[in-house]
Amino acid sequence: MNYLAHAWQFLDDPYFAAGTALPDWLGAVDRRVRLRNRHVEPHVADSDPRVAALARGVVQHHADDAWFHVSDVFVELEWRLTALARDALPADAGFRPRFLGHVLVELLLDAALAEDQPALLDRYYQVLATVDGKLIQTSVNRMAMRPTERLARLLPLFLQERFLFDYAVDAKLCRRLNQVLARVGLASLPDEFADVIGAARPLVYERRAELLKPPREVNAESLR
Repeated sequence: MNYLAHAWQFLDDPYFAAGTALPDWLGAVDRRVRLRNRHVEPHVADSDPRVAALARGVVQHHADDAWFHVSDVFVELEWRLTALARDALPADAGFRPRFLGHVLVELLLDAALAEDQPALLDRYYQVLATVDGKLIQTSVNRMAMRPTERLARLLPLFLQERFLFDYAVDAKLCRRLNQVLARVGLASLPDEFADVIGAARPLVYERRAELLKPPREVNAESLR
């Protein structure tokens, strides 16, 4: 899952919603810092309700990813989009097509959510604008094995960029994908890859309800 799919059900609780974004924020600005459940879970009952909500959001993120990435529909779509990427990048026999297949399912699911609920992205950013970036960084430094000094600076940039809106436009999403690829050390995509995104978009949109449905044993409200 990506940012919006993790958070959209929890926007009535700003710090919980921010917690669902924390692992991905750290992946963007300080990949050395990891939030492991065994270190985060002791904080879900913190005396500060904001810290407790952050911790529960992180645990929710990990729970979501645990079922999402092994669901039949995700695995099927990941394979189909990997094949589209591999066909469009015939000289690429490496890891990039599989990475693209995985990431595209997640980003296009966010785009599908935003398309179905036109006010959702604005509300998402409005909710995150109410949280305290310094408190979030301090809380992460209590939960992680190593500290970070980069997180507090990220939140204003995240709110300013509003890059989730770009997922609705194939060419803009292609540029955002190139930023992700650069961050993980993979080669950039040609502009023509936007056509692949256009072909992949309806495949994800048609299966959006299945992608968002956890197995019966997972309760999306269990950590509230």
